[in-house]
This record gives sequence, C-alpha cells and structure tokens, in this order.
Amino acid sequence: MKQFDIVIAGGAMAGMTLALAINKYSQGALSIAVVEPYQADYDAHPGFDSRAIALSLGTVDLFKQFGLWQDISQLATAIKHIHVSDCGHAGMTDIDHQEIAAEALGYVIELADVGRYYNDRVSGCDGIHMLCPAHVSQIERFQHEVRVTLNDGQSIVGKLLVASDGAMSTCCELLGIESNLHDFDQVAVIANVKTSQAHHGHAFERFTSSGPLALLPMSEHRMSLVWCLNPEQAKRMMSLNDVAFMQSLQNTFGWRLGKFETIGQRSCYPLTQSFRQQNVSHRFAVVGNAAQTLHPIAGQGFNLGIRDIATLTESIMSRLDDPGAYPVLSEYRRRREQDRVATASLTSSLVGIFSNDYLSFRIARNLGLAALDNVAMLKVPLLTRTLGLVAR
Repeated sequence: MKQFDIVIAGGAMAGMTLALAINKYSQGALSIAVVEPYQADYDAHPGFDSRAIALSLGTVDLFKQFGLWQDISQLATAIKHIHVSDCGHAGMTDIDHQEIAAEALGYVIELADVGRYYNDRVSGCDGIHMLCPAHVSQIERFQHEVRVTLNDGQSIVGKLLVASDGAMSTCCELLGIESNLHDFDQVAVIANVKTSQAHHGHAFERFTSSGPLALLPMSEHRMSLVWCLNPEQAKRMMSLNDVAFMQSLQNTFGWRLGKFETIGQRSCYPLTQSFRQQNVSHRFAVVGNAAQTLHPIAGQGFNLGIRDIATLTESIMSRLDDPGAYPVLSEYRRRREQDRVATASLTSSLVGIFSNDYLSFRIARNLGLAALDNVAMLKVPLLTRTLGLVAR
C-alpha cells in the first residue's frame, strides 16, 4: 500500500495548482499523489479544454508566490480595459488599468495551454506522483490517516485527502458532504471568435435581459465568448450555423470590435451555483469548484478557488509533520469562511440585478453603472473584490 503525505483527488486546474503550490512551499518535503481520471490529452481533457479563464490581479500575485507566474505569463493576454454596458439602455462604465496604477486589470489564459505546461512542470517534481487514469471509489478514515481505494483496486494512504474533483465531487458524495444548489435557469454558450478589429487588451461585459455576454481578449485578434442565455435561447443558438450565430451575436453586442469574422467550436453548459457550507472534515478538505461553483458573471469562481488553495497551502505549512491534523483544517475553514460567503453572495446578487428586464431593475442598474463611472468611492470597493485583492 503506497503511502503519501497528501492525496489530491482531481488533477485539473485546481488540483494541479495545489500540488505545485504545496511542493513549492514545502520545498519538496511532502509527498503528494494526484488522482486524475483523464490522460494528459489537453485537447480532450474536460478540465483543460478550449475554454479561457480570466485571472484576477490577486490570483496573479498568488501564482507569483507559487513560482508559476513567470511561465504562465508567457501564455497570458493582458486585460488593459473593461467596458461594461446594458444592452438597449444608456448605463455603462469603463475601467482602465491606469486607474489602479497596474500593468493590467487581469489576464486571460487558455486552459489547454496551461494543462500542457502543468504536465511538464509536474513531471519534473519528484514529490508529485500522478495516478492516472484513476478515480476515487472508496474512502476510509482513521485517527491518523485516510485510506483511498481507486477504481482499479489499488489502495493508497495519506495524512490528508483534498477534494478538487469538481462541482459533482465524488469524494464529497462518498463522505456525505452536501452542497446547496441554485439553478439560475441560464445556459452559457462558449466559443472563441475572431473580430476584424484588434481588441487592444479590451474586455467587454454586456448585460441583456436573458443574461450577461462577456468577451475576453486573447491572442491573434481572438476573443473568448461567454454568452448566458435562457435554455430555449441557448438551444436555438447552438442549432444555428456559424454565419447565423455570428449575425445574432453581432446584433446583441454591436460593432465595437468591427465584424465577427470567424468562430471556433461552440459548447454550452447549464449555470448553477453550488456551495458547500462544510469545506473540511476529519482528514479531509475541499477546494475550488468542489467547494463552490459560481455563475461566470463577474469571473470570480476560479479566482475564489485559487484563494482556497493558497490558504490551505499556508495552513499545511504550519504542520509539515501532519498536514491533515485538526488545527490545520480548522484554520483553513476559519480563514476561508468570510471570503467564500461574500464572493458567492456578490455573484448571485449581480445575476439577479443584471439578468432581467423589469423596469425597476433597469433603472437601478443603469443608475448604478452611471454612479460607478463617476463616483470613485463606489467603484473602488467593487474593484477590490472583483480584482481579487481581498483578505484571506
């Protein structure tokens, strides 16, 4: 039976980042097993697919501490400016990187690129052992260890098991750790698009009656599209050919980037918020999407998960001899509580305000956008959270 200090279930962005962070902070003193169901084909891996995500400034600071940013920065596109508008109405606001005296407001990375980099990085770490393809099928916990049985019958032992296996976490199910679910009755349609005009590092978020439409800057004049629609609209949009889809997108977004010229493969997924009040248990911790999955309206989900990872890593460093000890997990739970609740509440509130066309909400959000554009004392607190510059 193989023995490790830490077993991580799930080797997508959260799990691999956690493994590399712990390896960096502990200087390789802790042995780590990463249990991952999918082989390292990053064009097909669901955790490292063609999607792009936005990294907040706070996340970039953490990646620097993890020793990862120097290489990831070569794969990233800077967000220099964000334009927020309300479709069909006057409300809008602009945020520029110069307002906060920073080189960028955030950065966009493609998950497939980071997956390849992580694979190369982990292969050079003696303290990280990939068990792949494999998934957790049974968990037994004892006073000083946790025993994990894999689907191939192999058993491994660790002092701590960390669930980073997504919103439908198998580990949490096996241990009976429940999740509070909220269905937003929206579907996110995702694709990469190319425009006739250069984006110059500009990102856009446009609120419509059915949900937000976001475009994030990428390389080669491309933009990463996330279009939130009600289920019937999403079904219709997915059925259109590329020309008809881009015409509909053009009508909704406008001509700020010129003409939409080409579009990549489209995909879609239903939008729900899941939140596990309990993010620790005996010899067990939960991070990333396994702990909480948020609506993409403000791009907070992944960045919140990275703050989980940073805090858990710091807590573990206090007890290198026993990373699953009660004081370690108690500290992690306590430090993460306020940030998790506040970020989830902010995200769900924004969905309610900006995803409908009731007159009262239209007036309120347009006044709010106008105020944000003109009153610094209103803009700064919101920027602080959305840029990930919050206490952990």
